Parts: sequence; C-alpha cells; structure tokens
Amino acid sequence: MPTRDQMIKVAIGDGNIAGTLVTPGTQIPGVLFVHGWGGSQQQYLTRAREVAALGCVCLTFDLRGHAETRTQYEAVSREHNLVDVVAAYDLIASNPNVDTSAIAVVGSSYGGYLAAILTSMRGVKWLALRAPALYLDSGWELPKLQLHRDHDLVAYRKKPIPAAENRALRACMEFHGDVLVVESENDSVIPHTVITSYVEACTRAHSLTSRMIQGADHGLSDEGAQRSYTSLLVNWMTEMVQGARAGNKVAPANTPQPGPQEST
Repeated sequence: MPTRDQMIKVAIGDGNIAGTLVTPGTQIPGVLFVHGWGGSQQQYLTRAREVAALGCVCLTFDLRGHAETRTQYEAVSREHNLVDVVAAYDLIASNPNVDTSAIAVVGSSYGGYLAAILTSMRGVKWLALRAPALYLDSGWELPKLQLHRDHDLVAYRKKPIPAAENRALRACMEFHGDVLVVESENDSVIPHTVITSYVEACTRAHSLTSRMIQGADHGLSDEGAQRSYTSLLVNWMTEMVQGARAGNKVAPANTPQPGPQEST
C-alpha cells in the first residue's frame, strides 16, 4: 500500500523535535451526518461507527439550538443552522485523510433539508435523505420555530412542490451524484407527497434509490425501524464506497457551478 510522509514538529517543553507522520497514501471517503430538529448527534453515533468501519472518516455534530446550545432553541434560524452544516462540512473536508471528491452527506428530516441545500454550496458525491422536510423559501432568517406559526406547513407539505419553487428541491434538481431517499410508512410529519417531491426533483442524479420502512413513524421510535434504517444506510454506503474503490463508473462529486450567491 502506498504511503504519504508529512514532516511535523513534536512539541517538548519550550521547544520541539522533528518527526515524520506516515499515513496511508490513499485517502478515504468522508461522511457528514446531520440530525433533525429537536435531535442531536447522539442519534447518529452508532450509524457513524458502522459506516466508519467501511473505511470512512465520519463526523457527527450538534446543530445550534440543540444539546449544549439548547438555550438558543427558540431563536435559531435556518440561516444559522445552514452555517453550522457548512462549517461541519469544511471541517471534515479539511481532514488530510479525507478524499474531498468522495464526501457523503446523510441527513434526517430538517437535517435532510439542510443537507440537500448544502449540495448547492459544496462538493458532495453521495446524498442520503431520511424523511427530509420541506419549508417555504420565505422567512429564511426568521427563528425556525416561528415558521410553524407563520406558515401552514401541514398544508404546504400535502401538495406536490415543483422543484423550481423550493430551495432544497432546486439543489436536488442540480445534483449529479448518487441519492438515497428513505421514507417512513406511518410518518405523520412528512407525508408521502414530500418524499415524492424530493424523488422527482432528482432528475439529474447519477443514481436514485428510494426505500420505505414498513410500519415506521417519523422518529423511528420502534427499535425494529431503527435497525431497518441502519441496515439500509450501511448497505447503500457499502455499495457506494466499494463501487468507487473498484473504479466503477460512479458519479463525480457534485460541484456547484459559479452563479449568484445565496445567503448562508
């Protein structure tokens, strides 16, 4: 196996000594996990460990307004959380062991919505969405909780949404990588019409896999549903990673094209 040498300095007291860090010459995929609204990175740690076992560098993190920053829950906006996702992406992409042309983003619900938008801003090769949410484009900088009061999200999500009319769907329409969309059969938060809107938006994807978890609710409260989703995700990631390593014809990382910049 080829290796890569990196000259480093080892700090000792007030000085340092020279060293050489030797790492595998072949870089490996990076996988970013984005949790849903009201959740935390804890929900993805087990899955991240299973995906890491495939030979990937994985990163989970807590969106602002969650976990240790829960005090910001009522004030945080989509603007803030998209900045969080971009920062997390940039962190994993800066890891010297990560192949920046082979980065996957996995998102659930609100996290899936943000993950979809991220593909229009950063290079993403693989996109996995579980019960991805949809929101109106208006009120972008308002507190996220206010959207549930000001927007009739229930009615909005019950009707088909043309890709051109929604920021997340527009990003999906321009995405050329591989996509996994997972739906819960008994989801009372994200109806089938939302899943259909996402699937139909991915017209340029290199591949599109759509699966339903039988009997599952939105939060995967049943342990069997949790195991089913983990199995779906890990099997799909295994196929993607092994295909890339085998040199099969897989899509290049989706690279956003220059154009009018959107606020992040």
